Amino acid sequence: MARKAQENPALDMTPMIDVVFELIIFFVVTLTEAQRKDETIELEDGRHGIALTPEELPPTHMQIDINAKGRISMGDRTLTPDEVQRRVAERKKKLGGAEFPIIIRADFATQHKDVAKVMNACTAAGIWKLSFMAVGEDKTNERKRLKRVR
Repeated sequence: MARKAQENPALDMTPMIDVVFELIIFFVVTLTEAQRKDETIELEDGRHGIALTPEELPPTHMQIDINAKGRISMGDRTLTPDEVQRRVAERKKKLGGAEFPIIIRADFATQHKDVAKVMNACTAAGIWKLSFMAVGEDKTNERKRLKRVR
């Protein structure tokens, strides 16, 4: 007995729509997690540096935050210098050994020894392209005033 060909075969789109919504949720959560930064960091004056907008940064860049107390973090996670080195090495391996820029956001009151720990961890992982993020306006007079008030 031969089958009859259906005139209008139907395809159930519900599972495909469910998968698309799951992917959207995954990417939104991942993106917001990756964009988190330590809001307590007050950046140094960088009027004379190169100005970059977020759109001009390469998609492979890595941002590392260091607050005034020396806390190293990426996103909301506190890291040790060894963990920074491991993450940088993993990213380099994932990119096929290619170098990528690392941007260090250090508070203006951060001690150099804390920044040096992060720099040493990055160079130990084989990355030498290190940049420092700063603000494009002079806040030194405002900082002096705030220190006197505190």
